[in-house]
Amino acid sequence: MNRGVPGIGWRSGFHGVCGASPTLATIQLSRRWGTLFVLLVLVVGCRSRGNDRPVGALVQIVAPLGLPPVPYPEDNPPTAETIALGRRLFYDPRLSKDDTVACSTCHNPRLHFTDGQRVSLGVGGVTGVRNAPSLLNAAYSPVQFWDGRAGTLEEQAADPLVGSMEMNQPHEISVAKVRGDVSYRADFVKAFGPGDVTMVKIEKALASFERTLLSGDSAFDRYQYGGDKKALSPSAVHGLALFTDPAKGNCAICHSIGEKYALFTDGKFHNTGAGVNGEGQFTDAGRFSQTKAAADEGAFKTPSLRNVALSAPYMHDGSLKTLEDVVGFYAGGGNSSASLDSLIQPLHLTARDRADLVEFMKALNGDMPANAGPPAKE
Repeated sequence: MNRGVPGIGWRSGFHGVCGASPTLATIQLSRRWGTLFVLLVLVVGCRSRGNDRPVGALVQIVAPLGLPPVPYPEDNPPTAETIALGRRLFYDPRLSKDDTVACSTCHNPRLHFTDGQRVSLGVGGVTGVRNAPSLLNAAYSPVQFWDGRAGTLEEQAADPLVGSMEMNQPHEISVAKVRGDVSYRADFVKAFGPGDVTMVKIEKALASFERTLLSGDSAFDRYQYGGDKKALSPSAVHGLALFTDPAKGNCAICHSIGEKYALFTDGKFHNTGAGVNGEGQFTDAGRFSQTKAAADEGAFKTPSLRNVALSAPYMHDGSLKTLEDVVGFYAGGGNSSASLDSLIQPLHLTARDRADLVEFMKALNGDMPANAGPPAKE
């Protein structure tokens, strides 16, 4: 029984990793006759340390073939109510400044939770600077965004709402809009119990829904983990051999394949030379913008290759239009850069090798999650 929640069955005692607590701050209030120190819990962006833990029954998010169990923070266990609420919020354009852009605008289920654009467009048609990565299987990523600036899906959910090139709306305005809807208030009580609508609860609900956006059971998974040796074509089998061969494609060094499952990403940051302009400079500093470490200049998170044939264009800047372009880019050793990752080396690939690598990547197209589209309007 799943009660309309994507990929979910009831189960108790399923644990994940711990999450961080909201922030405490000390405010010093000065008066002429003395100084009064008061310890307060700040309500930043309508955050709250009140009852923001889900109150519903814990459910298991069932991972398809080829994927591991889904981790989640201890303070945000998945429930049917938070997932349903997050699904509603995900498709609601009222979370943007002019009520035109929703999370689903850049992560469209019809486009495998990407937008098909070179770079995303925000409120008012403002042009962003990065390609929208797919949210499919984002639950497994140790950090979020191309530059890793969010440590959890909860943190990730909050960022686009206020981004000037995205939804461009202060959190307190988003909270007020949601709070003003009677049906939303009822949904928040179902999900979190009595209490006000807060940004923390919005983040948790969105993150819980996003953890259900799983895609596996591809032809590769059936071949590699399901024992079906006819699931891949001879061309794709040769492509898999090239993909994992350190002396050939060596792709698996970053797009990892495990013994029992495959995420097709190492979750790390690499400078491939993508995004270098004619003067040899990066137009986007990537991970460096977060760490300020010289070695991170131009480094971006390794994307998963699951469903990669359905999520063009490619790279953080959307600069490569086809998988053939991607294979050619890496075969040529990327672009010259002072901090180019040592793993990026020219590849000696024949025309058949290149074609077979593309065929293998097409075999990574998996099933789409059920009940992940816009909720039916009541």
